Amino acid sequence: MKRRTIALTNQKGGSGKTTSAVNLAAALGERGRKVLVVDLDPQASASAWLGVRDGGRGLLDALTNGGSLDGLVLKTDAPGVSIVPSSSWLVGIERALAGEPGAELVLRGCLDRLPSRWDYVLLDCPPSLGLLAVSALAAAREVLVPVESHVMALHGLAHLLKTVDVVKARLNPDLVVSGIVACRVDGRTRHSLDVVDRLREKFGAQVFHTVIRENVRIAEAPSFAQPVTLYDTKSNGAEDYRALAAEVIAQENP
Repeated sequence: MKRRTIALTNQKGGSGKTTSAVNLAAALGERGRKVLVVDLDPQASASAWLGVRDGGRGLLDALTNGGSLDGLVLKTDAPGVSIVPSSSWLVGIERALAGEPGAELVLRGCLDRLPSRWDYVLLDCPPSLGLLAVSALAAAREVLVPVESHVMALHGLAHLLKTVDVVKARLNPDLVVSGIVACRVDGRTRHSLDVVDRLREKFGAQVFHTVIRENVRIAEAPSFAQPVTLYDTKSNGAEDYRALAAEVIAQENP
């Protein structure tokens, strides 16, 4: 199969973006796919979740000096999953690339030079629409949008999709939204279920059938540096991300 590069993005914090990047990667790895997570968030939450305490300057240097990402790749305990870790050094990226022609395309060049040994590259974006997030949209072929099941999240989603359209028009004509996934869905509350219904009404087939239920095991898993599929393999959280992985795999080209 051709490698799929997917940006997981939402400018709203708490949407389940990093949670989805880590746990979808692990669920895809369980299904025999080779997955590389590229942590583009200076908070480095995905890196810590997958067992990397400090990614150092590596990613910043690669992006500012045209270096290789391949030498930054670390294996994780999740079968089939590797990571290019981030760190707080990445806060300096906008200043470092200020005035650089085509700064939004630097990441694309780095990813294009990666070896072909991964089936999926998942880009975990920061909770903003700054240079790093736009660079991810310019480099990816697909966008996966995690959305918290709260009414305020719907307003931010419309703004994000407009940004995707702008990047598609100006930088990356191949970019498509591969899906929207409702996260932190509390089936005990009418509000949460209403938001999911509104998502389906407005965006139709773009919304995955799978919803990610609110689950304490997902919240606990980062403290043990394990995806939920390893931390509690029979939990609702593990079940939901396996279901999401199955839907993502179903989109693969034969």
